[in-house]
Amino acid sequence: MSAARNAEAKRVTSIARAINWSYMWRRLMSYVWLDLLLVVIVAAILVYGYNQTLPNGAFTAGWIPSATVRGMTLTPARGWDLTTLTYTVELARTTKTFPLAQDLVTLWPLYLVVVGWQVISVLNMLGGARRVRRTMAPLNDLALRVDELGRMQLAGGKMETLEQAIERASVDSPSVTTGDADLASIEVALNRLLRQMQEAKLQQMRFVNDASHELRTPIAVIQGYVNMLDRWGKDDPDVLAESIASLKAESEHMQELVEQLLFLARGDAGRTVLRRADTNLAALVGEVCEESQMIDTAHTYRLAYDTALVSDSRCDAPVDVALVKQALRVIVQNAAKYSDAGTTVTFGITPDAGAGTIDISVEDEGIGMNQESAAHAFERFYRADNARNAGAQGSGLGLAIAKWIVDSHGGVIGVTSVEGVGSRFTIRLPR
Repeated sequence: MSAARNAEAKRVTSIARAINWSYMWRRLMSYVWLDLLLVVIVAAILVYGYNQTLPNGAFTAGWIPSATVRGMTLTPARGWDLTTLTYTVELARTTKTFPLAQDLVTLWPLYLVVVGWQVISVLNMLGGARRVRRTMAPLNDLALRVDELGRMQLAGGKMETLEQAIERASVDSPSVTTGDADLASIEVALNRLLRQMQEAKLQQMRFVNDASHELRTPIAVIQGYVNMLDRWGKDDPDVLAESIASLKAESEHMQELVEQLLFLARGDAGRTVLRRADTNLAALVGEVCEESQMIDTAHTYRLAYDTALVSDSRCDAPVDVALVKQALRVIVQNAAKYSDAGTTVTFGITPDAGAGTIDISVEDEGIGMNQESAAHAFERFYRADNARNAGAQGSGLGLAIAKWIVDSHGGVIGVTSVEGVGSRFTIRLPR
């Protein structure tokens, strides 16, 4: 392996030298063009100074000739000998000639400083190949390690050890251990993958268990009323009416629960496609507020933002209108469910042009939650103790659905709540 490393080191050194020489050549050419530009600038400054010595009115601003200037020439006095270059201005009554080449030569200290700086810069680049080689060293080491892995024999001991370790591992026991230092990085990647698979399996098991538990209650209630109907409902109108009303309520609750479960299942499987459209969120929130007031007259629904935001482009965002409305309705329904009649549900919206986000808030005056319950509010099937004690029917999936919708838009949802005072839910969506 040392021979391979020596060959690789020579190849890297050759590449480093090629890179450095290419850079030096480009730097030298840039210095040539810089020197030519410097000479032109110095010559222009000298010409400007010559023009200032001419009679008043000959040049405006030192460059623009007046009517008294009949001609200007910049030519060598002898053939193509640039050392005799002169600047001549022909006026109405006289001709002025200036020794431009001689004056350029008198500025040799300036040229010496510039050339000295350029020479020092070029000398400094002579050690550039070594610096390039040091910069490439980590990449070279990585390439050698990859080459070492690639040289492993498939039928060799290392691969057999790795295969045996993988066979011993499982989702329930996510650990691949070979004891071989050369396979350590592969072990880390495999163990991370197995842990992710284990978490997905546990999440699926929790989801199935929770769904089974939630479906068991309405089914048991339905079975109970069906048995009561079978025994006494045929002849007792009161029992018949009570049973029918309860069966309708429980069937509606079970239908809602099944629809919520299917929504989350489709979302987890990646089958829910967002149909985004540029939408003014202030107008969308206004629609939800108006619809909520029409459906629920027991509460007051209020907009706490300037209606001018309806035409403000800062409130525009590419969203799936139906899904965002669904998320807002979930929060509004919770606010109404856990608030006394006559209380107010307040909507707010705040665009943040600097951060490129839009905040939507829904605030109620309901029973609220303690900090522990607020931390779990968006977990599937979770319901706070005071919500269960309030007797309001629910599955604990609504806020989980709202969170999935907001997450799928790249946003963030949160809640601030005080028990006995109320809750404020905030949705932050990117523009």
